[in-house]
Amino acid sequence: MQEDLLSGSPFDGHQDAHRTGHSAAGGPDAVLAGLDPEQRAVATALHGPVCVLAGAGTGKTRAITHRIAYGVRSGVYQPQQVLAVTFTARAAGEMRGRLRQLGAEGVQARTFHAAALRQLHYFWPRAIGGPVPQLLERKVQLVAEAAGRCGLRVQRTELRDLTAEIEWAKVTQTGPDDYPAAVAKSGREAPRDPAETAQVYRVYEETKSRRGNIDFEDVLLLTAAILEDRPDIADQVRAQYRHFTVDEYQDVSPLQQRLLDQWTGPGGGASLCVVGDASQTIYSFTGATPDYLLGFRTRHSEATVVKLVRDYRSTPQVVHLANGLLAQARGEAARHRLELVSQREAGPEPLYTEYEDEPTEAETTARRIKGLIAAGVRASEIAVLFRTNGQSEVYEQALSDLAVPYQLKGAERFFERPEVRDAGVLLRGAARAGSDPVTDGAPDLAGQVRAVLAARGFTPEPPAGSGAVRDRWESLAALVRLAEEFERGRAAEGLTTDLAAYVAELDARAAAQHAPAVEGVTLASLHAAKGLEWDAVFLVGLTEGTLPIIYAKTDEQVEEERRLLYVGVTRARKHLTLSWALSRSPGGRASRKPTRFLDGLRPGSSAPGSRPAGRGGRGGVEGGERSAGRRVRGPVTCRVCERVLTEAVERKLRRCETCPSTMDEALYERLREWRAAQAREQGAPAYVVFTDATLMAIAEDVPANRQELAAISGVGAMKLDKYGAAVLSLCAGEKPEGDPADVMDGQSDEPA
Repeated sequence: MQEDLLSGSPFDGHQDAHRTGHSAAGGPDAVLAGLDPEQRAVATALHGPVCVLAGAGTGKTRAITHRIAYGVRSGVYQPQQVLAVTFTARAAGEMRGRLRQLGAEGVQARTFHAAALRQLHYFWPRAIGGPVPQLLERKVQLVAEAAGRCGLRVQRTELRDLTAEIEWAKVTQTGPDDYPAAVAKSGREAPRDPAETAQVYRVYEETKSRRGNIDFEDVLLLTAAILEDRPDIADQVRAQYRHFTVDEYQDVSPLQQRLLDQWTGPGGGASLCVVGDASQTIYSFTGATPDYLLGFRTRHSEATVVKLVRDYRSTPQVVHLANGLLAQARGEAARHRLELVSQREAGPEPLYTEYEDEPTEAETTARRIKGLIAAGVRASEIAVLFRTNGQSEVYEQALSDLAVPYQLKGAERFFERPEVRDAGVLLRGAARAGSDPVTDGAPDLAGQVRAVLAARGFTPEPPAGSGAVRDRWESLAALVRLAEEFERGRAAEGLTTDLAAYVAELDARAAAQHAPAVEGVTLASLHAAKGLEWDAVFLVGLTEGTLPIIYAKTDEQVEEERRLLYVGVTRARKHLTLSWALSRSPGGRASRKPTRFLDGLRPGSSAPGSRPAGRGGRGGVEGGERSAGRRVRGPVTCRVCERVLTEAVERKLRRCETCPSTMDEALYERLREWRAAQAREQGAPAYVVFTDATLMAIAEDVPANRQELAAISGVGAMKLDKYGAAVLSLCAGEKPEGDPADVMDGQSDEPA
């Protein structure tokens, strides 16, 4: 067997019978059990190129891990020849954990950076020679030094923005000399003078190179460059890895795509499966772009495309709001939106609340959270999500005042916390000792774990209040809950367990960074919440200037802010609360307005379109039209089942294609005959007059006057003036008067 190019971790290749889950039993087809038809289509499409368009909550990780496991267990894939890449260590850890349970040990699941770093270390001596440059864990300090060398005084917040600009330039493969022009071309709102940033960028690169350092972006750049310059090394990588899966493909940057192209090689689409959702593209400020996902079918015309739209996460009420948000969206990503279909039972309607000021919003939110916990919802299944990290403080205070435990997303990794490390040492010692007076009296695994952790002060009841003592207790309590879950899972498989098996599971999770949930309400930014879910979600601070953020100027930037709210909405399984405050402080001027993204969706709000969507935008006007007497609409719902409609034909008809039609068939035929005569007279295609869908909508609504006719999608101002009298005559059962309409000037205000 060829050596694994990414080996080196003490956990790589480590197999343990304790980690084989229930799905690992039986033959390859056992992996397919429980998948819905679309997920099964993904799992059985073993030969690429494959593109999976997966909406929020549709089980994409389940689909792609089952695909890999099915390929391994059917013998089509050798596990050492599979590389799955994603964007966060948490997501990679979850993927490795699932693959273990499915009996697909040996498959590599890593972030782009982790996979590239291992290859860089392996090939550097052969390709470059000498020691591998030292990796900068944090570049901020070096950026600060570079700014000082340039004579610039930079505040801490400015330093963070400056560092982010350098990172953006590198992942978009923009050098210091080209940075100002690239910023102007992209419409990016630079945090400072682009010329100054370019100067700092140049000095930063020079200083880093002189000291023999590299940063995380260099890891990707150097690995891609080695593979481009050394065909022998590229061939070795491609011989090692023959099957690639890329999760969250809408977030790939030009630099990451460059590396992926080198991994797969010419014609590499045959070995590639990508998974993503353009409606969840929220990281363009880091250089991510959905263009590679949206253009995948163009680059690989033979690709298998599967859409996952069955939402297993959220109730129909939450899904309805999510679909409504996207129905108002504009742009290329919106054209490829997926309309989710909830698979869950009905739940409560989303709650919209307006407050006088921010402290009142936070205090009431905290009280509602405490009420949910009292009603049986676990604190770890509740989240408060906001647009910027600076909004968290008032919610931290409000929760602390009510003694509600919370955790800030993005804090220290679970397995790196001192109390968890100490607990691991104690548990390993107890497992090696076998018979131990401390644990012998415990009837089950969780009891043994409690007994061991008692030596470090763990008690069954939490300490009063919050703070570091409570945080420490929550970490140890999470280890106890994990023991309970682990024992239940083993029992379901008919297997016994002991402390040694549990310690092995902890080691595997530590290697995968697959941490158990800490029992506390999650406070997180909308960006940090991506990929997570909770029973109850509170979306707070939803005001203009915050969402969309005040510096979102272009239509594209505003649409990304809309997608950010969509991500927040789709984190909720059952309870969803959306709120905003009219002023910042008690007694302040009530000058704030709720976000435009909820126009037409929240009760009592005006239809979208009354506020601009950004510089040069037309807001939420349906079809981009403004005409006299024409009603500006929000999300279009089916007149029969009230589902939000997203397909163009359905929106024209104002009903699902599968819902019963009330169309006047005789009127429809009269309209078709009249349209044919008009088209012949004009020497133009029939659709230039009206499309079939518009005629069907007219025959269903049977308008009685110009205002009702104007309200039908596809009847613009020009067509209303030109054909309105004739169409209304036909609807009234009369023969149109006058000669056929004059020949049009070749232009149509309605697309085919």
